[in-house]
Amino acid sequence: MKRSLAVVLVLAAAPLLVGAPAQADPPGHGRPGTYRLTGDVGGSKFEGIGADERRGVFYVSEVTGGEIHRGSAGTAQTEQWLGGDGTDGRFTARGITTDAAGRVYVAGGPNGIGTGRPDLWVYAPDGRLLAALRAPGENVFLNDVAIGPDGAAYFTNSNAPQVFRVAVDERAWGVTRWADATGTVVQRAGFNLGGIVVSADRSALVVAQGNAGLLWRFDLRTAAGSPVATGGASLTDADGLVRQGSRLTVVRNFARLLATLELRADGRAARLVSQVATDPERVLTTAKELRGRTLFVDSKFDEPVASGPYEVVTDPLAR
Repeated sequence: MKRSLAVVLVLAAAPLLVGAPAQADPPGHGRPGTYRLTGDVGGSKFEGIGADERRGVFYVSEVTGGEIHRGSAGTAQTEQWLGGDGTDGRFTARGITTDAAGRVYVAGGPNGIGTGRPDLWVYAPDGRLLAALRAPGENVFLNDVAIGPDGAAYFTNSNAPQVFRVAVDERAWGVTRWADATGTVVQRAGFNLGGIVVSADRSALVVAQGNAGLLWRFDLRTAAGSPVATGGASLTDADGLVRQGSRLTVVRNFARLLATLELRADGRAARLVSQVATDPERVLTTAKELRGRTLFVDSKFDEPVASGPYEVVTDPLAR
């Protein structure tokens, strides 16, 4: 396994159910079933979502421009939290998550390919930039991100079978090529590694390979990759992953399906429980849990020029 390192200085201080996904609150719970995102005049498309359970807020990344939007669990209207269109070198944004300190990690997708721009960013809860990092390599498409048991952030690369690790050491942030599964994960045309979660026993990362419809396990001790045994479950277009106990929800974007699997605690095997159709008028990309509900991003990826309303929804299913 080859490891590479790039470092920048800190810029500022800083009850289990197996089955269908969680639904919107019944009327009277005082929380909206749909959250409205602010779009651009020329059209906006969205992808990632991160949730800060402690603060009750969520963040959504905009592919077109790289803006980051923030919403509250109890308020229907979100706000633009961070600018795009070159802010901090960010022209597009993909996966996003938060850590226990409320810091926000943003994956840049192809932002750095051929441009020398950052591949990822880390922000304090108040919006201060903590780090803007280039990942090792020349063809890095950082797709999604999850926080590991060690507090580091782990980013998937859709252009190679790799996982990158981002952490702070004293006053310096660094990014390493933590895992390289070349020779194990077969690289295919299109988007490869994407959605990522931590296994229930905290021993591994479980990663989706959307174009192949496969799940992979990366051991957190050895960084070795191995296939998750799913019994041949159909998971093509797998994008975002949400784990709740032993229940793993796979958001299958253009397939317009949600797959629910029972995932073994160590992440080595999963059993398909159900597949349900999502709203045919939406292409849902990923989701996160916040205050007992699952929030799904409506990407607008099916529209050549996107038009509003731009939304995060709690009821993803076909009617």
